[in-house]
Amino acid sequence: MKTIKLNIKAVLILCCLFFYLEGNAQQLETLISEALTNSPEIQKIELQYRIASEKVNEVNTIPNTEFGVGYFVSEPETRTGAQRARFSVKQMLPWFGTITARENYAASMAEADYVEITIAKRKLILSVSQFYYQLYEIRAKQLVLDENIKLLKTYERLALTSVEVGKASAVDVLRLQIRQNELQQEKEVLRQQSKGFEAAINSLLNRNYDKSVTVIDDLEIPIKDIQFSFDALTLNPELLKYDKLYESVTQSEALNLREAKPTLGFGLDYISVSERTDMNVVDNGKDIIMPMVSVTIPLFNNRYKSISKQNKMRQQEIQLQKNVRLNVLKSELAKTISQRNQARIKFKTQHKNLKQAKNAEEILIRSYETGSIDFNDVLDIQELQLKFQMNLIESVKSYYLQATIINYLTQ
Repeated sequence: MKTIKLNIKAVLILCCLFFYLEGNAQQLETLISEALTNSPEIQKIELQYRIASEKVNEVNTIPNTEFGVGYFVSEPETRTGAQRARFSVKQMLPWFGTITARENYAASMAEADYVEITIAKRKLILSVSQFYYQLYEIRAKQLVLDENIKLLKTYERLALTSVEVGKASAVDVLRLQIRQNELQQEKEVLRQQSKGFEAAINSLLNRNYDKSVTVIDDLEIPIKDIQFSFDALTLNPELLKYDKLYESVTQSEALNLREAKPTLGFGLDYISVSERTDMNVVDNGKDIIMPMVSVTIPLFNNRYKSISKQNKMRQQEIQLQKNVRLNVLKSELAKTISQRNQARIKFKTQHKNLKQAKNAEEILIRSYETGSIDFNDVLDIQELQLKFQMNLIESVKSYYLQATIINYLTQ
């Protein structure tokens, strides 16, 4: 259990270190910390774990003590007197080590539930991080649209000046204004999408859906990628869960073997005897005390043998399930690393294209200074520049989305 707790701390630390930028790490770490503290889902699973842990105390018991009282309506006569009433007490005890086996089984089931807490926390961290970077994408695109709208307004003023001197037509001005309207529309659409992602993050943090969420303004892909090994997947809680389940079946079998043993019983009977009045005999009216020992032996019960067979098959099933899940995680990790590498390639290409588009823009501005400018070319370059800027933001978002999945799978 201590190992799992340390893993959760490591997830939070690595989640912050992985993103390289101090400001981003602090903002994201704050959101993650609040989500882990306030999440009803986490609280529900933790409560389930506490219930399972309490079962250890539940099974640490022995069968109820049996008390009996009997009154002889027709008193049987004995040599020392008539029997009037019988009082009995009986206690059955399980075989040696059975209670300990029950505790071990209950504890192993609680450990399996604890792994579920770890998995739920990691998934919550993953969800918050993914929504964070999707929200970053929207905010970054809004800033780019603002810049492009300002740029088009500058071109519009240039076009109006050119119209006055007869070097451009009013159509050029209208086209620039229409393009501004389109960008304004895109900005409004992004604003609505931003509200949706803010609501999603606030939902994970269990707070008002319309509360503002702050994200980093600028984010770039790091120079080098952190390398991961497929061996790290073996420490993923989704696989550790199967180890805990396997151990619980082992403890279940140990308990089954103990319960197949005889059950011991100890008791005491006390019989009240009346004195004889018709004669005086030795031990006249002496009460009877009778200790008793009983043994319950499952001679004709195949239940325990059947349970042993079932436990063996359950362990085989759990091992196969673990292997299946490991293969899925390996495939997911390979795919995610590939997509992260693709995002880096796209980032480099879009960065290069954007630089060339800016060079073309500068050439157009210099052309205006010489007295000639083609506003069709202006719009074409502006559209290309906007496209490259948007693609650049998407590649950054994609890179970090894949990074969060890699972090979830391997840390």
